[in-house]
Amino acid sequence: MAAYAACHYDAAMTSSTAPSSFHAAHRPPDARAPFGDHLRHWRQHRRLSQQGLALEAEISTRHLSYVETGRAQPSREMVLRLAERLSVPLRERNALLVAAGFAPMYQARPLNHPDLAAARQAVELVLKGHEPNPALAVDRHWSLVAANAVVPLLLDGVAPWLLEPPVNVLRLSLHPEGLGARLVNAGQWRTHLLHRLQQQIAATADSELQTLHDELAAYPFAEDKGSPPPSPIAVPFELHTDLGTLSFISTITIFGTPVDVTLQELAVESFFPANAETQVALLQLQQRHRAA
Repeated sequence: MAAYAACHYDAAMTSSTAPSSFHAAHRPPDARAPFGDHLRHWRQHRRLSQQGLALEAEISTRHLSYVETGRAQPSREMVLRLAERLSVPLRERNALLVAAGFAPMYQARPLNHPDLAAARQAVELVLKGHEPNPALAVDRHWSLVAANAVVPLLLDGVAPWLLEPPVNVLRLSLHPEGLGARLVNAGQWRTHLLHRLQQQIAATADSELQTLHDELAAYPFAEDKGSPPPSPIAVPFELHTDLGTLSFISTITIFGTPVDVTLQELAVESFFPANAETQVALLQLQQRHRAA
């Protein structure tokens, strides 16, 4: 469990080796593709017609058509306006700017960069302050960036290779050699995570996330037996441990109005006890760890 030191930072990103079913038509254009190809990709991904986007961006449909076909060159202001209307993530906005012949606008510094010290301290405060409950921070591909001291206490029996950086927390939670074999409600939790991934793919058009989705969907899992129906409020994360079944609900915290790519892609997931028994077990787990 040493790989999970409290508030451990890892700037590495994950990549999956499973084959992807992400259709080529949905993949973002090559970085060297002209701006019009990038714009068309995002417009179609958002299911907007040229007329619809032109109305949103307050430009003429003809001019937008000329920009897409390369007959007109957009200004930097227009690139940013179109990206804003299309809700393009900051990382991809940089790609749009470069394709249009402009310098990238948004930096992508690792969380341990001196300029992000305030953000790093905020993450540490959230993680540490959430103890004795587990909490962790992940990047856009669900690679572990940081975790509090409680997280490794829940990982007994996990295959060592799943804990080698970069650790993908979705793979860790569903893989049969990870926590997948100890999930009480494996079917519910699997469906929940795959749905979350699908929503993220729809928002970002990230082919690596689609590859991860396909990999996770192929894992074997035990059908839920005797589990109560999922809550209409939140799907619980239920885990077998030597202290009994622990049940959690989780929340996601993100940075508001980030202007750094890393911060926009960073999310902190905090797990809360879903019942009194879990709350007591977590306190026992923490006391056992301190006594060790």
